Amino acid sequence: MITKISRASVSFAVLPVFFVGIFAMPASARISVPPSTDAQELLIGQCIRHHSEGRRWLAHTLFALRQKEDGWIGAQVRNSNGSFDLGPMQVNDWWVSKIAALIDRDVVSVRNWLTDDPCFNVGAAKWIFLSALSQTKDYWQSIGVYHSPNRRRQIAYARDVARLLRVMPRTVAARPNILGTGD
Repeated sequence: MITKISRASVSFAVLPVFFVGIFAMPASARISVPPSTDAQELLIGQCIRHHSEGRRWLAHTLFALRQKEDGWIGAQVRNSNGSFDLGPMQVNDWWVSKIAALIDRDVVSVRNWLTDDPCFNVGAAKWIFLSALSQTKDYWQSIGVYHSPNRRRQIAYARDVARLLRVMPRTVAARPNILGTGD
């Protein structure tokens, strides 16, 4: 069962691993590619594989979140509440000041990285999800928390992601390199 959890209570314990991974990415993985291209999807996929660190369940989770969010490099999508979802994983700008404070960087840089750097964006998405998982100890609740602090929205979002995960093996079969080798 998914219960309400506020984003403010999500633990920041996973932070050091997240940021080591981001800054360890090669510069070629941090370039901007025009939206809706195969090259962009390949780049985002590389970032997901990198941040999954060989954990197939995490790769599947991040790919499903990616498919559900349907963002792109450079995306800044305005929400009905006035906030913006940024980049390929549509990380809400609510996180910008928290990430900036934790890594001792300015909010403008963090917002730009979330918007334009696919690996930073995927790393932030991974961190948000794993922080929620650490806090809640519940996979599906953590999926919901990734999307919203609102319980009703968490439940609906988790159901949508569950549907995507059910078809993930077919997606992987159709595109065998989607998860990389050794998975």
